Amino acid sequence: MKSRHKKLLVIVLALAGIGIAAALILNAFQSNLVFFFSPTQVANGEAPTDRAFRIGGLVEEGSIKRDPDGLTVRFVVTDTAKSMNVIYKGILPDLFKEGKGVVAEGKQGADGVFVSTQVLAKHDENYMPPEAAHALEQAQKAQETLAK
Repeated sequence: MKSRHKKLLVIVLALAGIGIAAALILNAFQSNLVFFFSPTQVANGEAPTDRAFRIGGLVEEGSIKRDPDGLTVRFVVTDTAKSMNVIYKGILPDLFKEGKGVVAEGKQGADGVFVSTQVLAKHDENYMPPEAAHALEQAQKAQETLAK
C-alpha cells in the first residue's frame, strides 16, 4: 500500500470515528432532554405522551393528600387557568407547600394523572422557577383576554 493510500485510510477512519462519536453524543442528549409544559399546554395536548416532561405552576390550596404509606403524595398543580393531578412517591423538598411554586418531572398516565419522579420547590420567598412564572403569566393573560 502506498503512503498516499495509508494517509487517506487514516483520514477516512478518523472522520468515521468522529461521526460515530457525534451520533452517540446527540442520541444521548436527545434521550435526556426534558421539556417544560404548563397544565394548560398539557390539557391542550401539546405535551408528549410517550416520554418524560416537566410540569409547573402553583400547588393548589387544600390539594395535598398523603397516603398511609407516608411516602406517596397526591396534589394538584395549577397555572390558574387549568389544573393537573400529580402523584409522587418519595420525600418532598422542605419548601414544598400549598400555594407555592413547584416543578414536577415525570410522565402523564393513561388516566390523565401526572406520575412524578422528581419534585422541585422554590427556594425563597421571591423566587419561582422561570418556567412556572412564565406559565402563570400566560394563563393570566389568557384569562384576561377571555374576560374582555
